[in-house]
Amino acid sequence: MRKLWIFCIMSLVGLHLAAQDIVYSNLKDLLAYDGDTVTVTTLKIEKRTKNQISLSGGADYKISADDNKSLCKYLKNRCYAVQSDTSLYVNCKKLRYKRLRFGGWYAPAMRLAGNIFFSAIPMGSVAGSSSVTMDVTLGGSVGDAIAASGLVSKRVYYEIDAATGKVDFVGKDRMCALLESHSELKEEYLKENSESAVITGKYLQILKKLEK
Repeated sequence: MRKLWIFCIMSLVGLHLAAQDIVYSNLKDLLAYDGDTVTVTTLKIEKRTKNQISLSGGADYKISADDNKSLCKYLKNRCYAVQSDTSLYVNCKKLRYKRLRFGGWYAPAMRLAGNIFFSAIPMGSVAGSSSVTMDVTLGGSVGDAIAASGLVSKRVYYEIDAATGKVDFVGKDRMCALLESHSELKEEYLKENSESAVITGKYLQILKKLEK
C-alpha cells in the first residue's frame, strides 16, 4: 500500500513538472496570453548547430512535432511563437528588420515592458557596428552572407513593438531608455560598452526581474 501511495505521488509530481507547450498564431494573441495548449504530442525543441545556420541561415532553434506532420507544417510556416514551460520562442520566418529577413526557425525571446525582445544574428547596418564586433554587412542572400562572415556566432537583441509589430534593434540608445529609472544599472551598462546579446540580455533579464 505504501509503495502504491509513493508511486501515485511521484506520478502527480511528474505531471506537474512536465513542460506545457502553448502555441500562438499572431502577436496579438501572444501579448494577450491567448494561445492554444498542445495536447496531442510533445514539441521537440532542438538547438541548431553553427554549421546548420551557416549553410541555411535562420534562427537558433528548430521546433517540431515529429509524429504530427500537420503540426510540424504549422510550426514551421504559420505559428508566431511557442511557449514551452517558462521558455518563449518567436518564429523568425514571421519577422523582418528593415525589410531584411531573419530566415526560418525560432529565436529565444522574453516579454518585457509590454513588448517582445528576442536575440538573433545582426542584420544590415547592425552587422557593421563596431559595438557588436562586426566588420561586415549583409548583402544579397542572407545565407550566403552568414556563410561568408563571422555572423554565425554573433547575436544581438531586437524588440517587437506591441502596437505596430515593427522590429527594431536594441542598441545603446534603447537600453539607456529602458534603464532610465535605474541610474546605477544604466551606469553599469554604459561601462560595458557593448551591444552584444550577452551584455544586452543580462540587463534585460535584470529589468524583467524588477518588473515582477
